[in-house]
Amino acid sequence: MGYLSYENHEYQFDDRTLAHLHIVIVNRLRHGQSFAMSWKDVDAVGGGRTSIWLHPSSNLRFHFDGSRTPAINGDWLQQLADSAESSRGLIVEPEERAPLRALETA
Repeated sequence: MGYLSYENHEYQFDDRTLAHLHIVIVNRLRHGQSFAMSWKDVDAVGGGRTSIWLHPSSNLRFHFDGSRTPAINGDWLQQLADSAESSRGLIVEPEERAPLRALETA
């Protein structure tokens, strides 16, 4: 499990999810955009939902357990990016809800 460190708090995500979030978050922040990010918490930490506000001056760190970048699912990436554009903000949904399509690289 990797983690996203935000304002001295660490939130765990598997490396595959974190790789997709990294792309979406960095892309929005480098364009100076602020947004909310929300996800369902696992039962081990009490369940519920967590939501954070990300802005270009946020103190973020992405830590991956593995040394290799996971394959990127283009449809899941687009689904996450679209949610980040919405008024609800970036909603971390499981990959199973997005059809599998490899990200094309040019």
